[in-house]
This record gives sequence, C-alpha cells and structure tokens, in this order.
Amino acid sequence: MRRWLLTLIGLAAALTVGPAAAQPPESAYKDWAAIVVAGDWRANDGGATEAFDNARRDVAATLVGLGFRSENLSQFSPRAERYADTQPLRLTAQSMIETLKATASRAKAGCLIYYTSHGAPQGVVLDVRGQPYMFSPTEMAVLVDEACPGRPAIVIISACYSGVFMSQLSGPQRMVMTASRADRSSFGCSSEDKYPNFDACFMESISAVRNFPALAPAIQACVTRLETALRQSPPSEPQVSIDSDLRLRLAMMPFPRDAKAIQKP
Repeated sequence: MRRWLLTLIGLAAALTVGPAAAQPPESAYKDWAAIVVAGDWRANDGGATEAFDNARRDVAATLVGLGFRSENLSQFSPRAERYADTQPLRLTAQSMIETLKATASRAKAGCLIYYTSHGAPQGVVLDVRGQPYMFSPTEMAVLVDEACPGRPAIVIISACYSGVFMSQLSGPQRMVMTASRADRSSFGCSSEDKYPNFDACFMESISAVRNFPALAPAIQACVTRLETALRQSPPSEPQVSIDSDLRLRLAMMPFPRDAKAIQKP
C-alpha cells in the first residue's frame, strides 16, 4: 500500500511540474556564450525600421531553442528602452566586449556573435545614442579574440559589404558567415521589411538542417531564391569560412531534433 501511495504522489508531482518539453533542450551549445546585436535602427531611406531589432529578438529566441542557455545569451539594441519584453542591453562597443567576456568566463565551451545592421566597406554600423559609428573588422576581431581566446567561435554578420570581415575573422576554430561579398550590398532593410533578407533566411533554414556547417549553404540558397523572387540585383552572395577541424566538430554537434525558428508576428 505504501509503495502504491508513493507512486501516486510521484505522478501528481510530475503533473504539477508540467511536460518535459517546457525545459530547455539538451544541447551541445548549453555552455556557449552568445551575443545577438541590432546595430542600427534606421531604414535604407533614412527613416526608422524595426527590421534589425525584430531579427535581434527572434534570432536570440531561436538560439535559445537550439539549446543556448538564456542566462548565457545577451541582446543589444541602440534603442534598448523600447523593448521591455526582451530587455536588451544598450549598445556600445565596450558593453559588447565586457558582457561577452563576463559570460565566456563561466560558459567556456565556445562563443557565438550574431550582428545585424547596415554595413559599408569599412565595417558595420554601431549606433550609440543616435550617433552611428563604424565598427571595423579589426575591432570585431579584437572582440572575438579577447572574449573567446583558444575556443571555438561562430561569427555571423548580416550587413551590406559584410564580406570585408572574412579575412580578419577567419582562422583556426572559427566559423564566419556574412550576408554579402565584400563588394556587394545585401537587402531587406526598408521600413516595411520585417527582417533583412539574410536574417529571414537564417530562421527559415534552421528547421531544414541539423548543424551549423549545413546551415551556411542552406542560407546561401535561400538568399538566392529570395533575391531572385524580388528581382534584387546584383546578388549579395553570402560568404562562409569554416576551419576544417571546427567543421568536423560542429558537424557532430547537432541541433535539437525539433529545432525551429521562434518568431513573433
């Protein structure tokens, strides 16, 4: 009788806690540090756009769905006060590096940086209290090297001309994806766009692949389809560089089986 009673108590406790699906997915990325950055708030015509912050919000939620722990992931926005729901940190170069270093001191398996903004041949826009600053490939390399020395790092940059970052960021234990070639613009930054094209394709491709190395060509194919459908030219030609050893390692670090993009209307 006592054993039967204990069984009933255990079942009741399980029902109270709720389904296992409510727990964060077990993932190879649970001990990775991550930042997701919206670098600007202006549309390509100079007006305002939510495209970068929409991408920041939904890419961050998608990464949590892949098993990145929310306590190890920070979001940044140039207009942080507007987004009480996701509570991004106010964007500065110093806040990015200090936050990533602090997180990486406890989440030591690897680092991921996702940056979405406008870009130019000199770098990507980093807006600080309404003043746009050009964050250069050299500064991005310092951010990665100082915060994540001697460990794997995935750097994804969604911006026009973002291919300029490839040479500075590529190397051992590095995977780098950019939204365009060094001499090409990317698309999807108007006031009407929900996301930049590359960010939309990042989220569209998540459920179709099982790991980061497979994600890169899926995004490239998606961007090509989208630009062709919208008659956007010349093609942006997203770039990717993956260290060979890291490629093998990431291929053996699959996304959770039910991984999908997590988006708001």
